[in-house]
Amino acid sequence: MGPTQWDFPVELCCRPMAFVALTGLDVVYNAVHRAVWDAFCANRRADRVPISFKVLPGDHEYPKCRPKRTSYEWYIPKGILKTGWMNKHLNLVPGLVVVFYELDWDEPQWKEKQSECATRVEIVRQSLQGRNTKVAVVLIQKKTPLPPGEDVMASERAAALCNACELSGKSLFVLPHTDHLVGYIIRLENAFYEHAQTYYYTEIRRVKSHKEFLNKTTHQLLFVRHQFKIAFFSELKQDTQNALKNYRTAYNLVHELRAHETNILEIKTMAGFINYKICRLCFQHNTPLDAIAQFRKHIDLCKKKIGSAELSFEHAAWMSKQFQAFGDLFDEAIKLGLTAIQTQNPGFYYQQAAYYAQERKQLAKTLCSHEASVTYPSPDPLETQTGALDFYGQRPWRQGVLSFDLSDPEKEKVGVLAIQLKERNVVHSEIIITLLSNAVAQFKKYKCPRMKSHLMVQMGEEYYYAKDYTKALKLLDYVMCDYRTEGWWTLLTSILTTALKCSYLMAQLKDYITYSLELLGRASTLKDDQKSRIEKNLINVLMNESPEPEPDCDGAAVKTAQKLWADRVSLAGSNVFTVGVQHLVPFVQCKAKFHAPSFHVDVPVQFDIYLKADCPHPIRFSKLCVSFNNQEYNQFCVIQEASKASEVLENLTQGKMCLVPGKTRKFVFKFVAKTEDVGKKIEITSVDLVLGHEAGRCVVLNWQGGGGDAASTQEALQASRSFKRRPKLPEDEVHWDSVLVQASTMVISRVPSISVHLRHDPPALTNEMYCLVVTVQSHEKTRIRDVKLTAGLKPGQDANLTQKTQVTLHGTELCDESCPALLTDIPVEDLRPGEQLEKTLYIRCGTVGSRMFLVYVSYLITTTIEDREIVCKCHKDETVTIETVFPFDVAVKFVSTKFEHLERVYADIPFLLMTDLLSASPWALTIVSSELQLAPTMASVDQLESQVDKVVLQTGESASECFCLRCPAAGSVEGGVATGHYVVCWKRTSAADSLPAISTAITLPHVIVENIPLHVSADLPSFGRVRESLPVRYHLQNKTNLVQDLEVSVEPSDAFMFSGLKQIRLRILPGTEQEMLYNFYPLMAGYQQLPSLNINLLRFPTFTNQLLRRFIPTSIFVKPQGRLGDDASIAAA
Repeated sequence: MGPTQWDFPVELCCRPMAFVALTGLDVVYNAVHRAVWDAFCANRRADRVPISFKVLPGDHEYPKCRPKRTSYEWYIPKGILKTGWMNKHLNLVPGLVVVFYELDWDEPQWKEKQSECATRVEIVRQSLQGRNTKVAVVLIQKKTPLPPGEDVMASERAAALCNACELSGKSLFVLPHTDHLVGYIIRLENAFYEHAQTYYYTEIRRVKSHKEFLNKTTHQLLFVRHQFKIAFFSELKQDTQNALKNYRTAYNLVHELRAHETNILEIKTMAGFINYKICRLCFQHNTPLDAIAQFRKHIDLCKKKIGSAELSFEHAAWMSKQFQAFGDLFDEAIKLGLTAIQTQNPGFYYQQAAYYAQERKQLAKTLCSHEASVTYPSPDPLETQTGALDFYGQRPWRQGVLSFDLSDPEKEKVGVLAIQLKERNVVHSEIIITLLSNAVAQFKKYKCPRMKSHLMVQMGEEYYYAKDYTKALKLLDYVMCDYRTEGWWTLLTSILTTALKCSYLMAQLKDYITYSLELLGRASTLKDDQKSRIEKNLINVLMNESPEPEPDCDGAAVKTAQKLWADRVSLAGSNVFTVGVQHLVPFVQCKAKFHAPSFHVDVPVQFDIYLKADCPHPIRFSKLCVSFNNQEYNQFCVIQEASKASEVLENLTQGKMCLVPGKTRKFVFKFVAKTEDVGKKIEITSVDLVLGHEAGRCVVLNWQGGGGDAASTQEALQASRSFKRRPKLPEDEVHWDSVLVQASTMVISRVPSISVHLRHDPPALTNEMYCLVVTVQSHEKTRIRDVKLTAGLKPGQDANLTQKTQVTLHGTELCDESCPALLTDIPVEDLRPGEQLEKTLYIRCGTVGSRMFLVYVSYLITTTIEDREIVCKCHKDETVTIETVFPFDVAVKFVSTKFEHLERVYADIPFLLMTDLLSASPWALTIVSSELQLAPTMASVDQLESQVDKVVLQTGESASECFCLRCPAAGSVEGGVATGHYVVCWKRTSAADSLPAISTAITLPHVIVENIPLHVSADLPSFGRVRESLPVRYHLQNKTNLVQDLEVSVEPSDAFMFSGLKQIRLRILPGTEQEMLYNFYPLMAGYQQLPSLNINLLRFPTFTNQLLRRFIPTSIFVKPQGRLGDDASIAAA
């Protein structure tokens, strides 16, 4: 009974496939035969039929067929299922034997070859000895056969060969050895598969025919056997639905058998086999819930069928195997596409298998603990003549005995003893670890971290029992972190206790010290006497002595460990051990706290280190040192107490490095920061507390940052939520929970004692030289030196602002783009106490909007701190936000000579450009000059002169100018013709004369220019007088290259009489002008409408009178008729 006794047989676990024997193939020396064999076996895809092929010699001896029973009346079965039956039908008895023979239809020696082939078939039939196995013949031919019916010779010879071999036509096949060999092989396979199915169907019927001879009194075992065989043959036939149905029937029949101590193992074995088959087929049919339900039913039925109490460990082993096998099936189904979930995955079954393996181990430990004098019986009762059992699940010393009464109790006793002694040699831990490892892998896959950790602890403990302490420590170390994080202190204590035993038995110094530190801490749930023992052992180790053995350790392992510890004591190795306690819960707590979040450079930096011990007894440390990110400060923060190694636990109430359990101890440190660290963070990187002395051994407890450990965060949260009132303590003591870690502080510059004032007149105007006066006054008690001024646009604003802002100290010249936005480190003379100075800055802002400007003054001053003279760099900054606005708005419009608004202008016809300059500045503006810069496409009618020179504009006031222009020719420019620029030169009225004026160029809008066929202008006086002649001359100018025919008419007006051509038809040559003279005679005074001139262009019907009236006046002011004296007086005036 080896450790593999409980493994399921291979033939049970494999997928049953039809067994087909191939004879007549020489795969070693014949290349054609080898190619045929490779085509059958190599690269079989899933879509090919499930057949197991084997090459056998033609005269191969198959298992003999037993004679058929005619009656079961006196037959008493000796067991349920023979151990070789499944293997026999999988690998020994074929469903079909195929005889391969090389023979072409046009073979010259046909008769001899036909006879030889028939002989080979007969030999195969004789070898099968009456079995129902089918026989087929395959002719290997060199030529490709003709389609059926075309080759008469082939048909005749095939019929003759079938007669000679006593075969039906369906059992004769032809295999041409051509390029399409694989295709022919696949067709052959399908035919073989049909023959094999016929064989297994016949076998099923044969077994079923036996059932009518059975009775339930003496043939209960046969009912199970036959049902199992029918199901197995159905699987070979690939009829899995019927197979499942018959396996379920067989399973129910097994549990109907009368169970007794003598046959319980056989019943459970067969129940396990059949259950395995049922579950496998359920998974195969994609009904996992049916498989799980069947397995649960199986376990419920069998878990109490223990059998002999002396061999109860066998039941535990059997149960373990059931769970393991189901876990394997479940996992295999998942790999084939089944979806599992967190609460139902193979891990739970592997876990349960491990649980029963552990139970097996405990039972074996109890039942197999024989004295050394007990020897293994001889002869061996577990050996059989054949080396294997006849029936599954029977005892070797009473095979085939079905009686419930033990005929030979002594023999039974010896057999039980042999099984117990064999069980004692089984390495149970190895089995348990394998199962736990499988379960861990599954729980990791399905993201069940707590289950994974729990099982890893069990694996670690199992490795400990197996005396593989290295692997045990590795696993336990891995899970400790999870239990610390989640605060499972009882579990953590148990794991640490096991880990401490491992480290003791391996004499691992650092691990032993680390686990001891944590087992003495506040998270440990050990009793005080246990903690006292561990503390004493820790001190022994630090004094270079061997610790006392840990309780409940294996005696032999302890002796080995004591020798290892003795070697450790004698060897002078490294005596300093650094333990990072940040992720542990050690017996000393540490918190670092700076007195303030920042310190000025002329004030000493102060901080406290708080320590609290949680061990049972007071303990003395030898050194406390603090490390910083700037290591130059480390030397100022060390406390060391000289004492002997033996005094760690002596003089405990005295000495500054002694910690009393439960009491908070504070250590104050102070140092002067370096001036180069101004603006930098001083950070405590670690706190080291040294326990022990270099004379013996010492351990350095290292806290990263400002202290705290794995339990600190959770404890701080609980303390913040607690409403429990804290008791009053003496003034020199503090509550531990009230201390908050503050591990960093900033070094900031000395407080400056100067004043900075800014004087200016906001808002700033676009592009002007804006004046900002900076006044600096010293209030220091001593002279300040190396005074520097940084001023300009504050960094960190929009990049566009930086490009459009310039700062300079020289206001007489305009800034250009080379001037920076920020002037840095402008040297200023030293200042005596109370002295002040002024600095004028000029800022030019190219765009509107808000800008933040910075004025930063720095200086050096010598001061004394802690009897040390240091040079401090002080600085003060002021910021100011300045709004930039446009100085003025410019409105531009195009009007006709009649001051009517124009959407477009006409080529070579004068029009007016009017500019309106409106002051938007809150301060008075002086317009120094203005200039109209025309584009090449524009021309001026008269002289262009500024009309607003030296004009002063207050807020809201405006200045207008008017220019008469014309466009020489119409262009086909899309979007109009460019007009030019209007340049205004200006400055603040209040600005100093030395400041330059600013030129602002306004781009004038484009104008649409069109050609006009006829231009009409009129010459007439500025006014008329009632009943006095008013001469009017109209000029008609042809603007085209064509002769213009036009009709001119004048419509009379009630206010005028006129003389001249009332209606006329004219012809005007290209580029020429025609004049028309009229005398108008006013009849009424006032603003009167002139008789309207109507022109009709015959070539240009689109030219309308409405367009005409843009160019000529339509009204005139008529004065009343006056006396001569009045006119003379008017003329004199």
